[in-house]
Amino acid sequence: MKQQGAHPEDTEGTPDASSRPDTAKEPGGAHRDVAHIDEVEGDEPLLPARVHRPSDLMRLVGGVLAVVVLLAIAAFAHGTTSGLEQDISKGTGQAPDLLIKIAGLASSIAILLVPVAFAIERLIKRDGLRIADGVLAAVLAHGVTLATDLWVARAAPDSIQDALTQPSPGDIHALTDPVHGYLAPVIAYMTAVGMSRRPRWRAVLWVVLLLDAFSMLVTGYTTPFSIILTVLIGWTVAYGTLYAVGSPNVRPTGRTLMAGLRTVGFRPVTASREEAADAAEGGDRGRRYFVTLEDGPPLDVTVVDREQQAQGFFYRAWRNLALRGFATRRSLQSLRQALEQEALLAYAAIAAGANAPKLIATSELGPDAVMLVYEHTGGRTLDSLDDEEITDELLRDTWHQVKALQSRRIAHRRLVGDAIVVDRSGTVILTDLRGGEIAAGDLLLRMDVSQLLVTLGLRVGAERAVASALSVLGPDAVADCLPMLQPIALSRSTRATLRRLARERAEREREAVLEASRHSRPPRAHEADDSRPVVLDKAGKKAVRAEQRAEKRAIDEALDEAREEDMLSQIRQEVLRIRPQAPVEPARLERVRPRTLISLIAGAIGAYFLLTQLTHIEFGPLIANAEWGWVAAAVLFSALSYVAAAMALLGFVPERVPFLRTVAAQVAGSFVKIVAPAAVGGVALNTRFLQRAGVRPGLAVASVGASQLFGLGCHILMLLAFGYLTGTEKTPSLSPSRTVIGGLLTVAVLVLVVTSVPFLRKFVVTRVRSLFAGVVPRMLDVLQRPQKLVTGIGGMLLLTACFVMCLDASIRAFGDESTSVSIAGVAVVFLAGNALGSAAPTPGGVGAVEATLTVGLIAVGLPKEVAAPAVLLFRLLTLWLPVLPGWLAFNHLTRKAAL
Repeated sequence: MKQQGAHPEDTEGTPDASSRPDTAKEPGGAHRDVAHIDEVEGDEPLLPARVHRPSDLMRLVGGVLAVVVLLAIAAFAHGTTSGLEQDISKGTGQAPDLLIKIAGLASSIAILLVPVAFAIERLIKRDGLRIADGVLAAVLAHGVTLATDLWVARAAPDSIQDALTQPSPGDIHALTDPVHGYLAPVIAYMTAVGMSRRPRWRAVLWVVLLLDAFSMLVTGYTTPFSIILTVLIGWTVAYGTLYAVGSPNVRPTGRTLMAGLRTVGFRPVTASREEAADAAEGGDRGRRYFVTLEDGPPLDVTVVDREQQAQGFFYRAWRNLALRGFATRRSLQSLRQALEQEALLAYAAIAAGANAPKLIATSELGPDAVMLVYEHTGGRTLDSLDDEEITDELLRDTWHQVKALQSRRIAHRRLVGDAIVVDRSGTVILTDLRGGEIAAGDLLLRMDVSQLLVTLGLRVGAERAVASALSVLGPDAVADCLPMLQPIALSRSTRATLRRLARERAEREREAVLEASRHSRPPRAHEADDSRPVVLDKAGKKAVRAEQRAEKRAIDEALDEAREEDMLSQIRQEVLRIRPQAPVEPARLERVRPRTLISLIAGAIGAYFLLTQLTHIEFGPLIANAEWGWVAAAVLFSALSYVAAAMALLGFVPERVPFLRTVAAQVAGSFVKIVAPAAVGGVALNTRFLQRAGVRPGLAVASVGASQLFGLGCHILMLLAFGYLTGTEKTPSLSPSRTVIGGLLTVAVLVLVVTSVPFLRKFVVTRVRSLFAGVVPRMLDVLQRPQKLVTGIGGMLLLTACFVMCLDASIRAFGDESTSVSIAGVAVVFLAGNALGSAAPTPGGVGAVEATLTVGLIAVGLPKEVAAPAVLLFRLLTLWLPVLPGWLAFNHLTRKAAL
C-alpha cells in the first residue's frame, strides 16, 4: 500500500462500506494472509500535528483568576498579609544556618540542572518540540515577570507593594523583587514540557521548588505572597503558551486501532475511516471505522480520544450555564465515564426492544483513547434517503423505536437525521446513543418527541410527521410535547436549519412585496420628466390617494399570499387539530439568557466606573449650592423631548395618527427602554403603536425604519458638525480638529475593511438591502408631502436640541461661569454618549452612557466634581424619573388597545 504524506494512516482508497463483502475470504474460501497488515485503508484526513486543548484554556483562565484573587487579598487584607509574614519569619528564623546554606546551594544547582536533564531525556526520545514549547514559555514568563516588577514598583498600591516586597537583607534601602526573575521561567518551562505528568520528574520538581522557596524565605529575599505569585505566573504563562501554539497531537493512529482489535480477540484485515457527520453538533462523537476481519462479519468501531471528546466543550459549557439542569448533559466527561455511559446505553436500548447497534467489545487504546466495537449495521441515514424513499411505514417504524426507548425511560437526546439509519431490509436502527440518558424524566422524553417531530417534519412535512407520531404514540403523548416545541430544546443542527429556512421565507416575502409594489404603481399622467413642480387640483389629489390605497391593498394581498408558517408553528397547528386543549405555553428551559448575562456584566462595569468617579465627590455641599432654576430648566427640556420624539415619528407616517396619543406612546417608551435595550425596545413599541393606529404592519415597520435611518444620518452629520466647531472655536483658523480627522480616518479604514472581507461585505449588504427594501417606497410616499418631511426632520433636530439643552442646564445647575462648557462641546459629548448607549446591550444604555458622558465632559474641560453630578441629574431626568409616568402611559395605552 502506498503512503500519502507523512501520516501512517493515509493509504490507498477503498470501496464504500456498503459494497464490502461480509467476510474477508478469497474466492474459493481461502483466507488471505494478513497477519502482518496493520495499516488503515482509505483516505483518512491527516490529523493535525497540534491541537488546542480546552483544558489548557481553562487552566489559563483559572491561573489569571488566581492571580487576581491573590492581588485582591494583598490589597485589601493588609493586616492578614503582615501577620502571615511575621509568623513565617519567626518560624524560619530558628532554622540552623548550616541547613539554610545547604538548602540554598542545593536548590540553586538543582533548579538549573533538572530542566537541562529533562531536556536531554526528551531529545534522546526525539521529542524536541516539547523542549521548544518550554523555552518559548520560559521567555514569555520572563517578560511577564519584568512587566509585573515594573508595575509593582511604579503603579501598584502600597498594600500590594508591601505584600510582595520587603527590604533587601543586603541593602536596606532597596526592595526585594516582587516576582523571581528566574523561578517563574523555570516553572513555566517545566509545566510546558510536561514534567508534572511524569511521576518521577514531578517528585524531583516539587523537591526543588520547596527547597528554593524555603531558602528564599529564610534568607529574607522574598515574601510568601511573592512565592505564590511567582508560581501562578509561571503556571499561567505555560498553559497560555500551550493553548496558543497547541499541544502535540496524541490521538491513536490506525496502527494503534488494529493492534487494539487484536488484543480483544479480533483479527482485522482492513479498516477505513467513515465520514464525520457531527461537525455541527460539536464533533464529540468519536472517529468511526469500518473494519473487515479475517473470519466473520465486519465491524463498526468508534474511537474516542481526549481531544475528540473535548471538541465542542465551550458550546456545551454555555448550554450548561444557560439551560436548566434537566435540559443539558455534562460538558466534559472522563474517557472512562464516556465509555461506561455509551456501553450502558447500548445494552439498555437493546434490552428495551429497540433496534440499536450491538456492542460486542470495549478496550482502551493507551492512556488517551478508548474504542467501542459494534456489529456492522450497514444501511443509510435518514438524511441521505431520497424523499420518495421515506414511506409512512418507515416513519411509523422510527416512532416504534423511540416508543421502545421511552417505555424504559431512555432518552436519546439527539434524534436528528444522521442518527436514524435504515438498513438494506428497511429496518430502522437508532444510533449515536452516547449522549443519551437512562432513567430520564418526563421533560427529557418530551424533548425527544419534539426533536423527532421537527426532524421528520423537515423531510416529509408537518402533516405526515404528526400523523405518524399519533398512530404510534397516541394523541396524549404527542400533545404533551408541545411545551418543548421551541428552538432552545432542539439540537444545534436543527436550529441552524430552522434559521436558514426563516431567512429564505423572509426573502420570498420581501420579493413578493416589492413585486406587488412595482405592478400596482401605474405611470401617473401628472408626473413630468423635466422635474418641474406639479400642482395637483382636488381631483388629482383624490387620484393619488386612490392609487396609494390600491397599492396598499396589493401589497397586503401579496404579503398574505407569500406568508408561510415556520415548521414549529405547522407542527403545533397539526397537533392542536387533534387536541385543541393541549398546552401550548413553552416550558421554561433557559436559566439565563445571553442578553441578561451581557447586561449584568456591562451594568456591573458601568456601576464600578461610576462609583470610582463618585468616591471623591462631596454631594452635600454640592447639592446645597445647586442652582434650582437651571434644574427646573433641565426638567422642562426633558419633558419637551417627548413632543419632539412624536414629531420625529409622525413625520414619516403619511397616514393620520393622533398626535397626543403619539406623545403618550413616546412617554411609554421611557418605561420600555428600561426593560429592553434602547435600540430594540423603542423600535418595537413604535411599530406596535402604528399598527394599532391603523397603519399596515409592513408600512409601520417601514415608517419606523425610515425614521431610524434619517435619525442615524442626522446624528452623524450633527456629530461631525459640532465636532468641527469644537475643534475650531478656540483657534482663529478654520482647520478641523485632530479628533475629527482621526474619526474620519477610522471610519474610512472600517469601510475599507468591511468592503474587502467577503463575509463582512455580504453581511452588511444583506442588512442594508433588507432595510431599504421597505424604507425607500415609504420615503417616496413621504416626499409627496413636504410638510410631513419637515415635521420629521424638525422633530429630530428638536429632539437632539432638547437633550443637549437638558445636559447643558444640568451642568449649569452645579457649575459656575468658570466651569462652563460651550454648547458645541456639550453637543459632541451628548451625541457620542447617545451613540454608545444605543449600541450598548444594557437597558437604556445604563453604565455605558454615564461613563461616556462623564469622561467626555471631563475631556472638554469640565471638572470631575461638576461633571459627575451633572451627568447623574441628566440621567435622572431623562431615564429614571420618566419610568413611573411611562409605566402609567403604557398601561393606559394597553387598556385602550393602542399598544
